Amino acid sequence: MSHASSKSASRFSRRLALVLMAAAPWLPPAVAAQAAGTAPLLHALFQDHAVLQRDQPLRVWGLAPPGQTVQVELAGKRASARADGDGRWEATLPALKAGGPYTLSAAAGQARQTVADVLVGDVWLCSGQSNMELQVWRSLDARAEIAGAGNDRIRLLAVPQVSGVAPQATFSTPVQWRAVDPESVRDFSAACYFFARELQKTVDVPMGLINAAWGGSRIEAWIGAPALRTLGRYAGELDILERYAAEPMDAVGDWGRFWQRWWSGRPAVAAGDTPWDADQGSQWRAAPEQLGAWERWGVPELAAFDGMVWYRTGVTLSAAQAAQGAVLALGPADEIDMTWVNGQGVGSTYGAGGGREYRLPAGLLREGRNEVVVNVLDTYRDGGLSGPASQHALHLADGSSVPLEAQWQYRIVPAEVGSPPRAPWQSAAGLSTLYNGMIAPLGRYGLRGALWYQGESNTGEPELYADLLRTLRRDWRERFGAGLPLLVVQLANYGARPSAPTESGWAQLREAQRQVATEDSDTGLVVAIDIGDAYDIHPTNKQELGRRLARAARHVAYGQALPASGPVPLAAGRNGEAVVVSFGDVEGALVAYGAPGPIGFELCGEAAGSCHYAQAQVWHNRVTLQAPDAHQATRVRYCWGDSPTCTLFDANGDGPGMPAGPFQIPLSPMPYDDHAR
Repeated sequence: MSHASSKSASRFSRRLALVLMAAAPWLPPAVAAQAAGTAPLLHALFQDHAVLQRDQPLRVWGLAPPGQTVQVELAGKRASARADGDGRWEATLPALKAGGPYTLSAAAGQARQTVADVLVGDVWLCSGQSNMELQVWRSLDARAEIAGAGNDRIRLLAVPQVSGVAPQATFSTPVQWRAVDPESVRDFSAACYFFARELQKTVDVPMGLINAAWGGSRIEAWIGAPALRTLGRYAGELDILERYAAEPMDAVGDWGRFWQRWWSGRPAVAAGDTPWDADQGSQWRAAPEQLGAWERWGVPELAAFDGMVWYRTGVTLSAAQAAQGAVLALGPADEIDMTWVNGQGVGSTYGAGGGREYRLPAGLLREGRNEVVVNVLDTYRDGGLSGPASQHALHLADGSSVPLEAQWQYRIVPAEVGSPPRAPWQSAAGLSTLYNGMIAPLGRYGLRGALWYQGESNTGEPELYADLLRTLRRDWRERFGAGLPLLVVQLANYGARPSAPTESGWAQLREAQRQVATEDSDTGLVVAIDIGDAYDIHPTNKQELGRRLARAARHVAYGQALPASGPVPLAAGRNGEAVVVSFGDVEGALVAYGAPGPIGFELCGEAAGSCHYAQAQVWHNRVTLQAPDAHQATRVRYCWGDSPTCTLFDANGDGPGMPAGPFQIPLSPMPYDDHAR
């Protein structure tokens, strides 16, 4: 091209950019920015120091002017794609073996983007709640771990903690791939990092780690809305979530009515009991002037209370004040509030870290006294509505504020009422919110597998967890690829140690995790029952957890001939007056530590409360159980409780051995010898 032609083309490009910028209000913002030359061609995942998944076609995508052809190149391989009407494009490059560093480039018209220092290896998604989020600086021996960190072949990417009411195409804030060094690893997931460090000892390829975790999150928040709908039970909440994306104030009103129907339908709630209305029932008591955690009020019923408490107060307005637009401001609530004004739901928020601000619909306020009612749900320590009186106020459209009455009343909700539904738009406790904000932006990025450490926030409803975990697995495989290996960390021990057989939501959830892992060959269960902390829900020994995760990955994802975890129960049957449990995946032999036989085995009948501890004896790969009522048993439990003591391991001479994890299995109707044959 001649110099004159080049100048002419350049002037045309500038004029085109100006036209497109002028059209920006009618274009998707990202497309308008791209067309004006102010945004990169490649999605944010594709940047310097990225790791791409080896041995599978490489999908690369981004934004370009609509209709523009985009050329991509990596390691001498090329592909092209045309941007659609919204500017989205996706090209597929041929699969590559592990290697690099390479340069990835994308070109569309005059625009060009180059990404340097790209490695090809194995990419792992690490997700869940706080035990996956827990940073290296909070782990065991953190100072030495951070000081000694340095590995250019392990790259880290932290997904911003953002929730969404609809799936997001990209991240809301910048992300960055970083090689492991003391600075980058300090705030990264300890479980994720120690897993890759251990795995790389036997799988010698570059590792890319994507950490998408949120402390306190429930599993429902990590599953896409279409997948959740297949379960049936969330249809009403998901309908409200869809409306919230377009009409949030109307959706909040719908949610208030949904919540009220739930309350009125509870068997433990008396007919006509509507605390959100201005009733003056005798159940209300005066709250302390300084609200704060109800455990410190000096009220015996609240000293160790986890559950719901109602609060109410009021605010008196003139006619001119009531006619204005207004925002209700409240102090922090630990951990979920549902708030009403004059009997209408106006907001619900998850999280104890900040106050609440709820915009009120027009016409809701009235001259005279207005009722403000707040239901607070707390599931773990220090519950309640907090903040000084000055934090609780109505902020009016004219810039003035009217404080709420300083004297609050409260009412304790009996435990048998149960746990209320969560507003579906809540960040970590909603429906699909973290999938929308943290998983959807990953697109269909190539993965070797996923690590999942979550469940503590669902122990109040363990009976639902198995179906939810299956749904998450299916949903993520639809996004990232069929057969995606999933490594599930079974909940570690935490809380009260049992001195007698007991029912436990933590134990039930562990059993749900075990069942879901057992039914699928591409799912591995990682036992952590012996490396938790009865006094700390965040155990610090993430190095051993990483070692066990790597072991499970070697079996599940790489097909290596070693058990994914420790000994697993195969069957239980009668042998005369005794019950015999056989185990598989035993390396060496079974061994019991600290006593002649393993402790923690129970023989149970059908009914709840029918379990009794049994004397246990190890013989090769079997455990024989004896108890006075063994003939009545229909099932065997092991290591059951919030924080049980478990002493059954295997011992192969090459290490500390692996624990047998918690389980519950039925007794076979056949005698043990016949069952074994």
